[in-house]
Amino acid sequence: MSYTALYRKWRPSSFSDVKGQDHIVQTLKNQIVSGRIGHAYLFCGTRGTGKTSIAKIFAKAVNCEQPINGSPCGECRTCKNIAAGASLNVVEIDAASNNGVENIREIREEVQYPPTEGKYRVYIIDEVHMLSTGAFNALLKTLEEPPSYVIFILATTEVQKIPVTVLSRCQRYDFKRITVETIVKHLKGLLETEQTQVEERALTYIARAADGALRDALSLLDQCIAFHYGEPLTYDLVLDVLGAVDITVFGNMFRAVAENRTRDCILALEEMVIQGRELGQFVIDFIWYLRNLLLLKSVDDPGNLLDMSAENQNILKEDGRLADQETLLRYIRVFSDLSNQLRYASQKRVLIEVALIKLTRPQMEQNLDSILQRISVMEKMLEEGVVMAPSPEAESSKDTAASSAREMTPAERISLPKGQLEDLNLIRSEWNKIIRELGGPIRASFRDTVVEPAGESCLCVVFSDQSNYMIGSRESTISEIQSYVENHYQKSITFKVRLRNGEERLDTIYVSDEELKANILMDITIED
Repeated sequence: MSYTALYRKWRPSSFSDVKGQDHIVQTLKNQIVSGRIGHAYLFCGTRGTGKTSIAKIFAKAVNCEQPINGSPCGECRTCKNIAAGASLNVVEIDAASNNGVENIREIREEVQYPPTEGKYRVYIIDEVHMLSTGAFNALLKTLEEPPSYVIFILATTEVQKIPVTVLSRCQRYDFKRITVETIVKHLKGLLETEQTQVEERALTYIARAADGALRDALSLLDQCIAFHYGEPLTYDLVLDVLGAVDITVFGNMFRAVAENRTRDCILALEEMVIQGRELGQFVIDFIWYLRNLLLLKSVDDPGNLLDMSAENQNILKEDGRLADQETLLRYIRVFSDLSNQLRYASQKRVLIEVALIKLTRPQMEQNLDSILQRISVMEKMLEEGVVMAPSPEAESSKDTAASSAREMTPAERISLPKGQLEDLNLIRSEWNKIIRELGGPIRASFRDTVVEPAGESCLCVVFSDQSNYMIGSRESTISEIQSYVENHYQKSITFKVRLRNGEERLDTIYVSDEELKANILMDITIED
């Protein structure tokens, strides 16, 4: 006899076998007991959470000759025929490969005939979101007013793609992701029946890797057992099969990152490559490790949120002292961006190395969280009494400021056309309000800027700080300011940015032609 995969062998055959979907099971059982059975159901949720299994159990229950508290008996002829796939009353359709109008027309013709045995004809349409627009339209009328003996069960992983007209005709049931504890308990029970020894740590890792999908957990378990057939399944063997990394490696990597030891990070990554670890899985698991660190620092009593032993939680607390919440958020952002890039990358190792260098050298990035981390590092150095030598640029700026203060020369007056002067005065008077309401990195980086004229319907923002200028010069930032001004002041003004020169003065006074004439008390001749 051929081998049957675990997820097929242990597919639930009754409502009592279903794990993690008690709210749905109880509702369906109550409907069967009370006789309040609907004509159309929509089962939606992530893969491997039991949508199709519950649909088949429900199809058996409504046709069962001797149901037990709303569950199928599993012993009558109808139950056995449905379980064996030999019943004409239960039709399962894969909408991914049968998504045309002609397929739905076949259903509309079939529903005209009552069931040959049992009470109901049940149509289970899996991945229903794959139906074409024409197929959905063809299904609507039948779905709204089917014969009394027909039940439709639509299953999908992408409910947002279902037309509203279909949603309004169905009872919707949202399937939850199955918790790690529930998956571990189920795997432990079936392995006892299979007479396979396994460490609980190994089951916990498999359950977490399944990401709430019990079917995925069974497939991963099947893979691990097959690779080490006849041996007790240990945590290290599971890591070896799945190409995963032990939690101690994440701790060592995090400490190297937090202490800016770039070389140690690269060497640790190289060791993982040599061991044949799956780099994509490493990135996902490291994000999870950082998430646990962030929860420890953000939540008073994380409890079961961390999903780890008390011993590992203590280790995590020690690591958490090396970084504040803003730094951890930056680490998660960088690695989350990296995770998206790795899906289509051919050089995964290079991308991960670049990300690690970014983490250990925040000065390479101009993001707000990178700047905050650099400020945090400087504050820590000051607290420890480390004297930081000023940069040549800072010394130069200091000398320039001193010489400017000594000169005490009056500010230059420049005349502007009336329209340009009105735009300039409006934005200058509202500038602090504008940057304050825009908030985020704009509020932090535009704080000490000066607005000057730059032509017809154009203004220039002058920065004195290089880091702030890098943020302000982004096209998205400039567009955000222009949109704000246009929406709030009904002014279409183009903004430019530039960095202040070392000896440049920014106290120029802009006036109209009339004001300039009045101040200098003489006629002005404008030559061609």
